[in-house]
Amino acid sequence: MPNRTQEWTRPSLRTPGIFIFGLVMAPCGWVLNLTATVAPNWRTLEEPNRPPNEFIEQGIWDICRSVTTSTSSTCGLDDDTYFGNDIIEVAQGLMVASLVVTLVGLAVAIPGIRCWKERPNWVVAGLGGILIFISGVFTLIPISWYTHILEDITTETEIETVSVGYCIVLGFIGAIFEILGGFVMFIGICRCCGGKNRGEVRVEEIGPSRFTSRPQAQPRRVDVPSLSRGRSPAPSSVPYIRDTLDDDISFPRAKSTGPRSINTSYSGRPYDADL
Repeated sequence: MPNRTQEWTRPSLRTPGIFIFGLVMAPCGWVLNLTATVAPNWRTLEEPNRPPNEFIEQGIWDICRSVTTSTSSTCGLDDDTYFGNDIIEVAQGLMVASLVVTLVGLAVAIPGIRCWKERPNWVVAGLGGILIFISGVFTLIPISWYTHILEDITTETEIETVSVGYCIVLGFIGAIFEILGGFVMFIGICRCCGGKNRGEVRVEEIGPSRFTSRPQAQPRRVDVPSLSRGRSPAPSSVPYIRDTLDDDISFPRAKSTGPRSINTSYSGRPYDADL
C-alpha cells in the first residue's frame, strides 16, 4: 500500500505566534544591549578618604565621576590599567558584534515571515532566528565574564567597595530576550507539536469542503405590486386626474345644483326685498 503524504494547511493568514514573539523580544533586547554598551556603568567604585556621596562609574568605553546629589558627571577619566584588562577588549568587540548581528537577523527574518502570504518562508525566518540567538549569546558572554571577575579587575583607583552597575542588569535582560526570541523563531523550521508551532492543521482533520469555494447564492426576486395609476393621455402638469381624485374621496359630498340661469328681463311684481 503506497504511503500517503499528509497535506498541511493554515486556516488563516495571520502571522504565527512564534514570529510575533520573536519580533517583539529581539528589538527590546537590542535596545537594552545598546544601553548596556554605551552607558559607563558596568561597575561602581567608592574610594577611601572621599565624600560618601561621590563614586566612580566604570564602563567598557568611558569612566565617569559622579555624586548622588547631582545629575551631572565628569567623564573622560584616564585609567590605562583598567582598559588594559582582557575583559574590556573582549566586551567591546562582542557587544558591538551583538548589536550588528541582531540587526542582520531582523533584516533576514522579516522578509521570511511574509505575513501577507499564505505560507511564510520557514527556512529564511528560522535563519534569522539563529542570528538573533547568536547575538544574545554574544552579549551574555562578556556580561557573565565581567560579573564573575567583578572585584578582580585591576584599576589605578583605590577601591573601598565595588558594586554591580545597571549596565550588567540591562545586559542580562537584553541577552535573555534575544536568546528566547531567536530560539522560538528557529523552531519554526521543523513542524512539531502537531503543527501548532506553525499554526497549521492537517487537511483531513478539517475536510476539503471548508477550503472549496462555495457557489454564491442568487438573490431572491421579490415581486412588488405596482402602485402606478393610469394618467390621461393629454399632457398635464398635475400628477393625477380628476376622476381618480373623485374615487379616492371617502366622505359624502353635497350635491351640486345646476347652473343658475340669468334672465335679463323681469316682468313680475317687485317686492320690498327687491328694493
